[in-house]
Amino acid sequence: MPTTYTIAELAREFDITARAIRFYEDQGLLSPSREGVGGRNRVYTPRDRTRLKLTLRGKRLGLTLSEIKSIVDMYESPKDTRAQIDRFLGVLAHQRETLEQQRADIEMALEEIAAHEEECRRLLADSAAGMAADLAPEASKAA
Repeated sequence: MPTTYTIAELAREFDITARAIRFYEDQGLLSPSREGVGGRNRVYTPRDRTRLKLTLRGKRLGLTLSEIKSIVDMYESPKDTRAQIDRFLGVLAHQRETLEQQRADIEMALEEIAAHEEECRRLLADSAAGMAADLAPEASKAA
């Protein structure tokens, strides 16, 4: 395993675009060194790779980039691990609450859709029955 990575290698490994990696760099989540003429080439360390992996994991959990940065930065300081874990648990609890509310909202919306669908089907059935009833007397006159 290399001790450094190019932007293309990380993009390929994590199936994201180089543009996304540059965006995370702009947000302060990654801090590659620069090499080459004019510092054009970004060189990522294992630390950057780990931070990118944690960033993508945080995005999958639905966390904001500022929440992700706060958590990732917290783990780089050799301070009280308990405080770091408590903070992370707080962020996770908040995200769980948000997602559970979204799930409740979605369930309510699905119930409303089902009720509207049922009403529309009933109206169509009533309309079809009414049309059939209207046509029945005409059919018997013609016979």
